[in-house]
Amino acid sequence: MLFRNRFLLLLALAALLAFVSLSLQFFHLTPVSTAKNGVSSKSRKRIMPDPVTEPPVMDPIYEALLYCNIPSVAERSMEGHAPHHFKLVSVHVFIRHGDRYPLYVIPKTKRPEIDCTLLANRKPYHPKLEAFVSHMSKGSGASFESPLHSLPLYPNHALCEMGELTQTGVVQHLQNGQLLRDIYLKKHKLLPNNWSTDQLYLETTGKSRTLQSGLALLYGFLPDFDWKKIHFRHQPSALFCSGNCYCPLRNQYLEKEQRRQYLLRLKNSQLERTYEDMARIVDVPTKQLRAANPIDSMLCHFCHNVSFPCTRNGCIDMEHFKVIKTHQIEDERERREKKLYLGYALLGAHPILNQTITRMQRAAEGRKEEVFTLYSAHDVTLSPVLSALGLMEARFPRFAARLIFELWQDREKPSEHSVRILYNGVDVTFHTSFCQDHHKHSSKPMCPLENLVRFVKRDMFVGLGSSTSTNYYDACHREGF
Repeated sequence: MLFRNRFLLLLALAALLAFVSLSLQFFHLTPVSTAKNGVSSKSRKRIMPDPVTEPPVMDPIYEALLYCNIPSVAERSMEGHAPHHFKLVSVHVFIRHGDRYPLYVIPKTKRPEIDCTLLANRKPYHPKLEAFVSHMSKGSGASFESPLHSLPLYPNHALCEMGELTQTGVVQHLQNGQLLRDIYLKKHKLLPNNWSTDQLYLETTGKSRTLQSGLALLYGFLPDFDWKKIHFRHQPSALFCSGNCYCPLRNQYLEKEQRRQYLLRLKNSQLERTYEDMARIVDVPTKQLRAANPIDSMLCHFCHNVSFPCTRNGCIDMEHFKVIKTHQIEDERERREKKLYLGYALLGAHPILNQTITRMQRAAEGRKEEVFTLYSAHDVTLSPVLSALGLMEARFPRFAARLIFELWQDREKPSEHSVRILYNGVDVTFHTSFCQDHHKHSSKPMCPLENLVRFVKRDMFVGLGSSTSTNYYDACHREGF
């Protein structure tokens, strides 16, 4: 009886402790850091709550925090997971640049004071940060296609320039690179110690933030790399369409998608009232404020924990931010339902996906060139690729998002090759439109390479509703849309 009473007492005490712990988490009473980027909380109004778990309903603040992607402890990832009898053959990495300064300014307000120099005593920090800066200063021996050679190799302005990569953005990709190094080099030996230039394929748009993001990831992946082995190619188009950028039908889909966005905005009376109130605060016409895309600057304030701007007429505040962010989320939901964007995505993503499967096929044939590919790109690059693959539920690409294609060889059946697709470390292979049913009749945790090839060469055009188009050119010039 005594033992039983003690047991019940201990059980009750454990339940009480669990309740107290959950209550502290739920009401955000657990201690949180009061400094960001080396600045005391006294000089900045705290606007960034710490979510404990994903909320049961859509929460614009939670979604914004995910978008910021503030570096923290090393994340769990599923890259490189395969049965022991599979050999990694090649890896193809698509990234969005890291955290950046806004591209737009809210009219008649002071720009957010963000320092874009790289300092060891400022958070977020990475152990390789100083070494990265030192190595970038020695980059004169590298090969960069024009106009990349004229861009700075790391951010260095005390007050960030418009669109400039921040220290947060550098740290995000140093962390990405180190994670991929631990998996693909240390574990799977994708590259030999004496790797050569032709085993890498590096391509970026002509923005400093994409070049610097690519270099940060590359430094985390290959610390102290030999600059003479590095060749970055320039891609003029954010779609990475190379010589296949002219596509009239893709542009028609985009025009209809933009029309859908416009009509949705017109229906949102709360959004319009929010813009009107913000315009009153900054004393400009509502149309001018809306054209300045204020959410871009507001996200910078939010991600860096800086107070929203104020004028003598009042302050832009969190309620304004939540209304605009909620509309963005609703826009993404309607975009998936209407599927106009899907037509744009299939045609927009085809050139880069076609390049990817061509490299995979060469690697499957045993060629050792371009076994690690890196495309340093933008949200408008990754978003159509995700939609084209059928990953409709994927969140909009956050800062430093990564989409990875892995090619594997079955050692027990060397002629068979399979692919895995991962988005921000999550295996989404069986969520793709071309492999969502494969696992139902196969025990392999991967998708046959043939499925991806068939999808890019044929099924992408079927997805456009065309029974006659069998190639990219014909699909782009099809009439009667």
